Amino acid sequence: MNIFGGGSALGPRLRDRVGHALRPGWARSVMIRRSAALLLVAVAVVVGVTGQRTRTDAPVLVAARDLLPGHTVTGTDLRELRIPVDLVPDGALRLTADGESHTVTGPVRAGEIVTEARLLSPRLPMELTGRADARLVPVRLADDTVASLLRAGDLVDVLNAQAQILAAGAIVALVPGGAPTTPTRAASNPPILLAMTETAAHRVAGAGLDVPLAVVLH
Repeated sequence: MNIFGGGSALGPRLRDRVGHALRPGWARSVMIRRSAALLLVAVAVVVGVTGQRTRTDAPVLVAARDLLPGHTVTGTDLRELRIPVDLVPDGALRLTADGESHTVTGPVRAGEIVTEARLLSPRLPMELTGRADARLVPVRLADDTVASLLRAGDLVDVLNAQAQILAAGAIVALVPGGAPTTPTRAASNPPILLAMTETAAHRVAGAGLDVPLAVVLH
């Protein structure tokens, strides 16, 4: 027996040591996986924090109190609220001056974001119909009790006394607040405002000069 062992019995040969160093073992695999997991968590945290920092809020105007149709907006009717910019609806008012002196077209609850579609403005007919040639037409109804059944956004057909359709699919833009529920004189019967195409608007306006008109709800 060789007491010096030729190196094979007392310790691994050099090539065995190198092979062991290059061959990933179970502990090394676990370490690599843990390191990769920690790196992914760190990246996720950085992305999340960066996203929070870069997300900006935008100011919008909301109703400071309940607003009724026909109400003329004043500065005290609105207050500013900041919300995430990706939650701002189209047409939302940003400045108090954009809403002051405009007429409310439909009920607006306290805290509700006020948009252009809620106020009478030159852009309202297009906002309601999606057509650039849309117009607003005041229509005095033959049966003024019908006004109490209408709400902003309703679709109606406008007919004359001969049951001829003057405008199909007109959109109710404004029903004056406090519309009467019993027949009254024409002078006290406020007209409703309807949004429709330019051609239909001219036809309805001409027919309604002398006599009230009828509407049929969709």
